[in-house]
Amino acid sequence: MEKRRFNELGLSPEILKAVDKMGFEEASPIQTAVIPLLLAGRDVVGQSATGSGKTAAFAIPAIESVDAAKKSVQALILCPTRELAVQVAEEVAKLASFKRGVQEVPIYGGQSYERQYRALKAGAQIVIGTPGRVMDLMERGALRLDALRLVVLDEADRMLDMGFRDDINHILGLVPEERQILCFSATMPREIKDLITRFTRNPEWVKIEAQAQNAPQVEQIYFEVDRRSKLEALTRLIDVNDFRYGIIFCSTKIMVDELDEHLHARGYAVDRLHGDISQAQRNRVMEKFRRRGFEFLIATDVAARGLDVDELEVVFNYDLPNDAEDYTHRIGRTGRAGKSGQAFTFVSGRELYKLQGMVRYAKLNIRRERIPSLDEVEEARTNVFFEKIRSTLDAREFKPHDRMIDRLLDQGYASTDICSALIHLLQQGSSGAAKPTAASPAPAAKPSSGAPDWAERKTSPQRGDSEPASDDDTSAAPRSAKKSKYERPARTGEAGMVTLFFNVGRKQLVTPADIVGKVAGVTRLPASVVGAIDLRQRHSLVDVVAEHAPLVMQKLGGIRIKGEVLDVKIATAEE
Repeated sequence: MEKRRFNELGLSPEILKAVDKMGFEEASPIQTAVIPLLLAGRDVVGQSATGSGKTAAFAIPAIESVDAAKKSVQALILCPTRELAVQVAEEVAKLASFKRGVQEVPIYGGQSYERQYRALKAGAQIVIGTPGRVMDLMERGALRLDALRLVVLDEADRMLDMGFRDDINHILGLVPEERQILCFSATMPREIKDLITRFTRNPEWVKIEAQAQNAPQVEQIYFEVDRRSKLEALTRLIDVNDFRYGIIFCSTKIMVDELDEHLHARGYAVDRLHGDISQAQRNRVMEKFRRRGFEFLIATDVAARGLDVDELEVVFNYDLPNDAEDYTHRIGRTGRAGKSGQAFTFVSGRELYKLQGMVRYAKLNIRRERIPSLDEVEEARTNVFFEKIRSTLDAREFKPHDRMIDRLLDQGYASTDICSALIHLLQQGSSGAAKPTAASPAPAAKPSSGAPDWAERKTSPQRGDSEPASDDDTSAAPRSAKKSKYERPARTGEAGMVTLFFNVGRKQLVTPADIVGKVAGVTRLPASVVGAIDLRQRHSLVDVVAEHAPLVMQKLGGIRIKGEVLDVKIATAEE
């Protein structure tokens, strides 16, 4: 079944705004089929399992059917479990966020009656609940259904299996005759068909086939990660596996932009694609990506639809996709042409239930693992560095320096100490930074993947904790520099310094710490390369060590700071 964009389904501007904010650029097959039918007033029977994106298929029509001026229950959604009821209620709340006056309330056992009484008395129009608690509140007189317009039975077969048959029959027997009914069920046993025959009127049947959609060559792994720790988890996985070419999927355009900025700040070569980027720019980004001009493409589903890219090493689901079909489209971009690939998915909180639904629906072969520790990341970096030294020795891709080595040996230094000192210098970098970072390979040793020069990637920042930390900081640079150290007039005549022009200033709420952090985080140079900083309203003048100025301009040009694309150049006398 074909997909359609949400703006083609006849929805209100408020719903379209909420859908866009949530990152749903295109309706799933079940949403494409069901939403227009319900908006037209039809009863619908949908045969589709969890994982097909069916929640929005009934939540959107339920919201659209509500008269916000009437403070009475107008839509009832019955779910088999309290977990599903809460999940559906959260989805309804997001979709109704721009519909003024529309309120929803989850009702289920184990929660205080008082809280549910207050929500119903306040005039909630959409009730999402389990059959037992719904019937209980009806019998107590707290829940009235005389103004009901739509009833949804979500996972009807599970509700019957759990013994709710009599409750459902009782509830449906008390709803008004002039109402719509939507019944979703993965299977159609005789009891479901009897219920449909008894309570629906000439229903439209919609069936979305559940089928295995696994990419056989793709190793699928998921990680339970707190939202604030996703960035650290992502960079650890990239570093420990030494990935150099892949796609990172996000659910919203805003998330694509934010992640692009974060990864740029940590020294990764990335670019982005989403619906707000012009077609000409998309073409340029994709041409560069196919040439391996950068490491990772960050994209939304629609922007990445139809991409033809070979030899991807990995696909990251930074955000969980909307349905199983989008998931399989994403992971199918790696492991092509008989080659193996990997797909990593991050889930947090109740997204785990959504992923489990996708697994059942599409028969996914996905396993859970834990995020690598810092020690494991460091060991992996060391192993990568070791292999590059070994391959350089085997290929003899180096110039002999026997004379220098002999001089050191003659002065009494042990050969192992000489090698250790050289490796230390390589790891420390030519800038002489006081704090060593992960190894940077010898210039003569080219990456075995054939990647370009940027593949000698600087690694993400090291942290003292053993678990992924918060991604509140957007760069690897130290932010502890005192403000007075930098915020003073530029071009102070310091020897060996040059003044650069940055096209951001106080208007963008940029601070000296932001500039120092971005320079150090992207170039991996020590913060001391930055001198005086003169913040103006629309631009800034930044003194940097002259020998590092070309690198600063090259690395920072085109990346974002405070949402603004940086333009860095040598300052002129007029500026």
